[in-house]
Amino acid sequence: MITLLTDFGLQDVYVGVMKGIIKTINPDIDIIDLTHNIPPQNIIAASFALASAVDFFPDDTIHLTIVDPTVGSDRKIVAIAFEKGYIICPNNGIITGVLNKYQPQQVYELTNSNYWLNHNPSNTFHGRDIFAPMTAYLSKGIGLETLGHNLNQEDLVILDNIHPIIKEKEIIGSIQYIDTYGNLITNIPSKMLENKSWYVQEGDNKIFPQFTYSNIKKKELLTLIGSHGYVEIAINQGNAKIILNKEYGDFITVKIE
Repeated sequence: MITLLTDFGLQDVYVGVMKGIIKTINPDIDIIDLTHNIPPQNIIAASFALASAVDFFPDDTIHLTIVDPTVGSDRKIVAIAFEKGYIICPNNGIITGVLNKYQPQQVYELTNSNYWLNHNPSNTFHGRDIFAPMTAYLSKGIGLETLGHNLNQEDLVILDNIHPIIKEKEIIGSIQYIDTYGNLITNIPSKMLENKSWYVQEGDNKIFPQFTYSNIKKKELLTLIGSHGYVEIAINQGNAKIILNKEYGDFITVKIE
């Protein structure tokens, strides 16, 4: 199985073309779209989305993940083998969320142009010319050692400032994902709040945790631990992103009572 996660959207033909190339090389492979609506060039959102998804797929799934602001540059294209399968992505930090959960077993740079679509790839569409064919050949059993050469784990780019700052009576985190409902998902994991009484301090407002959205009145603010396991700020049947005027990377403070 191959999954696709990109910031390409669905208005253009980019995703369809990649699927066509994969199916041409391996007609029997199943392809699942995780999402193509990652905000353009948003590596933090892509890292969160990928890490949130990998546990729910069969072992040996190949996750093709492309959010690639520096496409055509000298950034590396890498393949990482880990406990649950493989990830193929640009080496720009997308892998960070997964590496917080799993230890890489193998890391390769994909350089063998014999397995590209052609030897002269476009400088703006490596998804078509390099990522898709390399992923398809891997799904057919071509080994990573054939597709490229070994890299050290230390060569993988890791995103900075992804961990919350822990103080005696507060945790300062940031927004790592905003879903389609405008819910603000922080980088503060639930394990930091186990057996603690806490709330989110947003300006002069104290936002207290609930078990679910409908525990409060319509259009009221709440915070909770989302299905992903992180502190989330939401509005019951409303959009917290708009009401609170928040963006990716904005700080969120959790107070410990």
